[in-house]
Amino acid sequence: MKRIIQTCVVVLVCLIAFQIKALADNDKPIAVTQLPATSQQIIKKNFAGKKVALAKQETGLLDKSYEITFTSGEKIEFDKNGNWTEIDCKLSAVPARLIPAKIASYLKANYPGTKVLKLEKDKNEYEVSLANGIEITFNKNFAVIDID
Repeated sequence: MKRIIQTCVVVLVCLIAFQIKALADNDKPIAVTQLPATSQQIIKKNFAGKKVALAKQETGLLDKSYEITFTSGEKIEFDKNGNWTEIDCKLSAVPARLIPAKIASYLKANYPGTKVLKLEKDKNEYEVSLANGIEITFNKNFAVIDID
């Protein structure tokens, strides 16, 4: 009897976990005008003339985010407030005005003329991918903490 109860509990937990996962993966296409105002301004100022292939809202269990994919293959992701969290320009360079000044200064001094292809940020770190294949991680105070 005890084994049957344990099995039922495990099955129940698995079903609940599956339902939560299904609810968390709620992505839907949206119009660019449905993005937060901050996101719209970033796109207008830094990606003017680029055609949006897809704009989507990603709703997780506890938060919301947005992703824009341009026809050129470039992508930009935003948090729920419209602040960028990832910029992936693949073959072109991340717009210079989106690179924090201290990071830009470091790159100019140590990797002059090298394009930034990807820039990611979270609460504590910035990760920069350069065209020469080097990836540099900065802490929130813009000190280098890793180079790959």
